Amino acid sequence: MKNGIVYLVGAGPGDPKLITVRGLECIKNADVVVYDRLSSPRLLSFAKPEAELIYAGKSPIRHTLKQDEINQVLVSRALEGKTVTRLKGGDPFVFGRGGEEAEVLLDQDIPFEIVPGITAGIAVPAYAGIPVTHREFNSTLAFVTGNEDPSKEDTSIEWDKISTGCGTIVFYMGMANLPHIVEKLTANGRSQDTPVAVIRWGTRPEQQTVTGTLADIEEKAREAKMGHPAIIVVGGVVSLREKLRWFEQKALFGKRILITRSRSQASVLAEKVENLGGEPFEFPTIEITDPEDFGPLDKAIASIDSYDWLVLTSVNGVQSFMNRMRHLRTDIRRLSTTKIVAIGPQTRAEIEKYGIFCEFVPEEFVAEAIIEMFKGEDIKGKRILLPRADIARKVLPETLGSMGANVSEVTAYSTVMGAGSSEELIRLLQDNKIHVLTFTSSSTVKNFVKKIGPDNVSRLLKGVVVASIGPITSASARELGLVVDVEAAEYTIDGLVQAILNYFKAN
Repeated sequence: MKNGIVYLVGAGPGDPKLITVRGLECIKNADVVVYDRLSSPRLLSFAKPEAELIYAGKSPIRHTLKQDEINQVLVSRALEGKTVTRLKGGDPFVFGRGGEEAEVLLDQDIPFEIVPGITAGIAVPAYAGIPVTHREFNSTLAFVTGNEDPSKEDTSIEWDKISTGCGTIVFYMGMANLPHIVEKLTANGRSQDTPVAVIRWGTRPEQQTVTGTLADIEEKAREAKMGHPAIIVVGGVVSLREKLRWFEQKALFGKRILITRSRSQASVLAEKVENLGGEPFEFPTIEITDPEDFGPLDKAIASIDSYDWLVLTSVNGVQSFMNRMRHLRTDIRRLSTTKIVAIGPQTRAEIEKYGIFCEFVPEEFVAEAIIEMFKGEDIKGKRILLPRADIARKVLPETLGSMGANVSEVTAYSTVMGAGSSEELIRLLQDNKIHVLTFTSSSTVKNFVKKIGPDNVSRLLKGVVVASIGPITSASARELGLVVDVEAAEYTIDGLVQAILNYFKAN
């Protein structure tokens, strides 16, 4: 059997968007992904569903897999002919032991490729508003390991040279040795007035920064309970933080927001959250699939020009209906005599992509508003087509039917349980890693509660902000025992984001 290949990939310092294009390709193409503690779990969502995911979590105080065991995993999977991506925090060749792993692969005649990543020593200070070089402060920069055993007699760090010979010194993984680092720098001539920053979980929502000088940074870091993982920056450039800090000024900085929409729709909300400094965590509790039986929808499309009204209640409904028309090779011009109604601006925008314009879009984006509109129309005996989800509320077809209309309600798409891991979701909630839950439909709420278990709602959601896209979704949440903290005034994704912003501004 031909050997596989191993890609040693730098995942960047934590923010998943700092992955390189090449690195993302390697994740997507991998049969096996071996990942570290400091690589973002969100990057794993890009792996193939059938890919084997192996956690090799390592911290300065605890290893899930020892380095020899990691090496063996890389070798064994590659010898099976598999494509292996070794996903490492930061850059594989900057205190990442990538060189050692590459040597092992070379010894076994296993082909490998190095994919550089953005190293934490540059990115983490940047997210804290600290440029590691600035011509008014320094012309030299040093990266130094911070977890060298201070009891070693023969240190590999030439403290007498770097203490005063480098304008900026960046220490990796040095939190446990901060007193030793301070002592060595000052003993070798670095002024106690030198600015210092300690940055924990840089580029992530948990990012925490403490600044001081060599004289007081130990005490300040201790008071702030700083721990691993952290980057320590020593030098005059630290003084620029107060005016250059940008990441922490974003409106949703520090907030990890759970998105429960289907994976195909989650990106719109995720992008808005990221632009505002929050971290979206996509956990689809629903997925959109084809209906079990296309028969009723196909029959309606075959006689589409016989309908007086076509009512579309969601973007999913528009896409499913139009895709089926295309599949059946039904000319869109057959809709020319049919009046079209849309619930909400996003549904209308989706319809208009096909060059079709709506007769009516209610000001309030719920079924009840459409009923109010039809009260002003003579719909007795009129044919109304309502293609939508299999689990949609019955208030619209039942009420229109009672008004004398001939309503054809057909299933255009089905909503099923999302494939997200219940164990992972519960762990995140237990560890207080989720700050906001967003729900965009009743089905997202119902499936979320099924995922975590009804008996766990009050316990796991304590302290979590629950945000709903509108009153129907809110009512479903309350029926299931959730306390709704945020409800959008405009029942759209933009309205939901604005409501979340308003909540945090007020609180």
